[in-house]
Amino acid sequence: MDKQRTPDCFDATLLVVDDGPENLTVMGDLLRPFYRVRVANSGQRALAVVTTPPAPDLILLDIMMPGMDGYTVLARLRDDPRFRDIPVIFVTALDTPEDEARGLALGAVDYITKPLRPPVVLARVRAHLELKRARDGLRDQTAYLESQVARCLSENQVVQEAGIQALARLVEIRDQETGAHLRRTQEYVRVLARRLLGHPRFAGVLDERVIEVMAKSALLHDIGKVGIPDHILFKPGRLTPEEQAVMRTHSSLGGDAIGEVLGRAKRSLEFLGLAQEIARHHHEQWDGGGYPDGLAGEAIPVSARLIALADVFDALISDRVYKAGLPFAEAREVIARERGRHFDPDMVDAFLEVFDEFQRIAQRHAEPEPEPCEPSQEG
Repeated sequence: MDKQRTPDCFDATLLVVDDGPENLTVMGDLLRPFYRVRVANSGQRALAVVTTPPAPDLILLDIMMPGMDGYTVLARLRDDPRFRDIPVIFVTALDTPEDEARGLALGAVDYITKPLRPPVVLARVRAHLELKRARDGLRDQTAYLESQVARCLSENQVVQEAGIQALARLVEIRDQETGAHLRRTQEYVRVLARRLLGHPRFAGVLDERVIEVMAKSALLHDIGKVGIPDHILFKPGRLTPEEQAVMRTHSSLGGDAIGEVLGRAKRSLEFLGLAQEIARHHHEQWDGGGYPDGLAGEAIPVSARLIALADVFDALISDRVYKAGLPFAEAREVIARERGRHFDPDMVDAFLEVFDEFQRIAQRHAEPEPEPCEPSQEG
């Protein structure tokens, strides 16, 4: 089979920078069966090459070169907005731990020492190209998400609610497990927040109007999933640690997209502010062990703390391709055990007091049973 057509390869352009002609020949022979390869025999030449198409998707850069060394080339690339996102791998004879640490600290994505081992070079190149492709995809999805948020949301209350519903539907289309989950979570938040009305810790934050805005904004807590690649979002099984790391970006993707729209608004929009808090921080934990910002305790917005408990409860009782949902009583005990660790302790106390209402909401908005298969007419 033609190597260029193997499933492990994809279209990419590499730039190899080395002042040694023999090194350029070795690297070219190794990489050209799989990628388009451009070469430069000096740092100055490399900076000229990147400005002419096709732009490199990855640069393999020698360090010890006369005139302009690899460290200087990397610094110039990182200072230029056009090129700062191109991943750079140092390929060098400098093989001490201190050399490697310096190269990575300056912004290189990897460090390969000479003499070269072809399988290692190919594996590292392929891995970083795939990471770049994933990052570029997330960036494109984020731009798309921002445009959708900007197009749909408005200060007008009627259009505002229609926009929220439209965006929530966008998440449902992308994630088939999300539709009923969103409706259940919205109602859990209402019930839990109303139970906390008048509590001294929340008296300055919660009232009926704010609770309604929170409940509407809760529909957007997973909006960032629009930016998750299909092969991860729709994977029929448990995610690998690497895939889980990408999945976790949905909270920052959603928060950043809504924040971008909020920043362009001509005046303050409360529901967008709450939606941003919820989208970004609903996976933070009371003890600081959550993500994306590792917030703890009162630093986590009240809206996000409410969603966190509601979201986890619903995940516990829901069937997934990789696990069966827990009985209500077991889910209740899991939430109770996380009092003061994952969840605000006063919110857990309120949850235990309104648990029966949570159960009724879950039953009222249960996932539809799958349609039975028609019996075979054959045989």
